[in-house]
Amino acid sequence: MSQIGVLPAQALRAMLENGQISARPDVLDAQIQPASLDLRLGDRAWRVRASFLAGHGRSVADRLAEFEMHQMDLSDGAVLEKGCVYVVPLMERLALPTGVQAVTNAKSSTGRLDLLTRVITDQGTEFDRVPEGYDGALYAEICPRSFSVLVRPGMRLNQIRFRRGHAVLSDSELAALHARETLVPGSPVISDGLGFSVDLRPEGSDLLGFRAKPHTGVIDLDRIGAYSPGDFWEPLRGTDGQIILDPGAFYILVSREAVHIPPDYAAEMAPYLAMVGEFRVHYAGFFDPGFGHAGTGGAGARGVLEVRCHEAPFVLEHGQIVGRLVYERMAERPERLYGAGIASNYQGQGLKLSKHFKGF
Repeated sequence: MSQIGVLPAQALRAMLENGQISARPDVLDAQIQPASLDLRLGDRAWRVRASFLAGHGRSVADRLAEFEMHQMDLSDGAVLEKGCVYVVPLMERLALPTGVQAVTNAKSSTGRLDLLTRVITDQGTEFDRVPEGYDGALYAEICPRSFSVLVRPGMRLNQIRFRRGHAVLSDSELAALHARETLVPGSPVISDGLGFSVDLRPEGSDLLGFRAKPHTGVIDLDRIGAYSPGDFWEPLRGTDGQIILDPGAFYILVSREAVHIPPDYAAEMAPYLAMVGEFRVHYAGFFDPGFGHAGTGGAGARGVLEVRCHEAPFVLEHGQIVGRLVYERMAERPERLYGAGIASNYQGQGLKLSKHFKGF
């Protein structure tokens, strides 16, 4: 019987070999992460009137014909404008076997730029969910919220994680794992996952986080370490342990807890209960095996919080629980771990903007 759990890199390679994952051009080795596969943009984008799901019995192509405003060739680069919605076919497609399903999420750098990007499928009734047995194309829906961005074919904004069966740890299993591995320092808050809180009293600094400026230039997603943070972000400073979130504003904050993901587990950041406040935390939610783990060069890594306030101003206070990490078993240990000899941008991170910005 096949092992239940999140499929590791070596299983993804097997899926590529047997055609369950295919792509034109072929998938690059750099796309294969310890517990996920990066997805690449194709060469054309559709500007659409509104976000949509294909729905039962409908294809994405059907709905594009219904909602299309115009098409854009991405071959030489094209700007996706703030506040607009685009659909881009991805280079990868799936032919999933029975028993294997998939979930997608934005990559870390995508979320930190406030790029709302989700994957949709033919006959899909949910964003970012691919049911077992799905055979077809994948599409990225992209809505830049704070910054207009320049994109090209082959850019990797989304990632996909495959799983077999139900592998989420119960609260009692998570507590036992913490007792063995010390997932966070101190006493954890465990309730439908591992709770984490916001750090608004950073040690040795008054820098609490960043708020996106409303009127900025375009960010070329291929340019790494190229942009001055001050041109795009307003630093937030204070010593009283609280900030007031403005409706519609986007913030980069950091968790108080330094998180560990042991090698035989993966995790996903999930929003906390909506009734705790008028805000949403996270766009990018995958944590790979080895993230923050001492054996891969980490000493715990803070979770960067991508926060958007909703309808009313809201006071966020130091130590307030704002999200939770849901841990899952790996089907087997990945051949490579996060931070162990691979290009891992955020191992050992604290408060950090996306990789496109110079150090603050």
